[in-house]
Amino acid sequence: MTNIRDIAKLTGYSVSTVSRVINNHPYVDETKRAKILSVIDELSYVPNASARQLSYGKTKNIGVILPYTDHPYFDQLLSGIIEVAFNEDYQVTLLPTNYQAERERMYLEEFAGKRFDGLIVTSRANSLDVLLSYQKYGPIIFCEEIKETEAGCVFIDREQSITEALLYLKNQGVENLGVTLGRSGRLSFNTKVTLELCKKIFPDFKEENVFWNCIDYEQGVNAATYFKEKKVDGVFTNSDTVAAGILQSSILESKNRLVGRDNLLISELMSFSTIDHGLRECGETAFLLFIEEKKDQIKIPYRFIVR
Repeated sequence: MTNIRDIAKLTGYSVSTVSRVINNHPYVDETKRAKILSVIDELSYVPNASARQLSYGKTKNIGVILPYTDHPYFDQLLSGIIEVAFNEDYQVTLLPTNYQAERERMYLEEFAGKRFDGLIVTSRANSLDVLLSYQKYGPIIFCEEIKETEAGCVFIDREQSITEALLYLKNQGVENLGVTLGRSGRLSFNTKVTLELCKKIFPDFKEENVFWNCIDYEQGVNAATYFKEKKVDGVFTNSDTVAAGILQSSILESKNRLVGRDNLLISELMSFSTIDHGLRECGETAFLLFIEEKKDQIKIPYRFIVR
């Protein structure tokens, strides 16, 4: 396989001169440039992309750490990231963890090895301290509020949005609230806030009314069966797709006793209330913080949509 040294030998010029021509550097004699390009064309030589990127000190690649690649919440975040990254001529590499701490550490080590120019962390499996220790290798932007230290982050006012949704359900006459949540292992900030607010707004709320590991329509249907046994009369869900599964199961006397999240098309078609957390804007803003090398902390406004 032809390499840059072969080109240098055949043209009689130095490796550094060939490299400057390949990388379109100025201040190369046009006679030399023409001869080198002629040999490159003759040999159908394709420069090694990784080597060229390293010569610039950039990979033009950003890694996005996320638990799943098939969840509406993360789909919306990714849509925002990818659109802005495309405009900046950046590649986006998805780094799914399934909330496995060791797999996430493996991605962090790849980042340390300069595989990516930066990372966007949409949800994490390791402690914050672990991820912050890798900031020395480049920018890491978090999609959660980071209060303890200086770090770029874009976050949602979950406490206020969840409070508004729960108060809405209470005003609809809900007394025995059911809740769907994601992972049941290490509690995320979102899960902790949801449980705390449920107990505050519904003093008789019981954690046995939580249906865990619920992330899609089918699990929403399973949650409906569970809630029927618990005689639940209203449900706060963690996803519009989950809400749709529950609504289709007809366990509630009114759709007004159900709230979804993410403002997906299905919530409009089935006409139930939801929270729009501005996830696409969140993804866009996260990438902009990375590209501008800022450590700002930006809160994205939400909308509670009553239908």
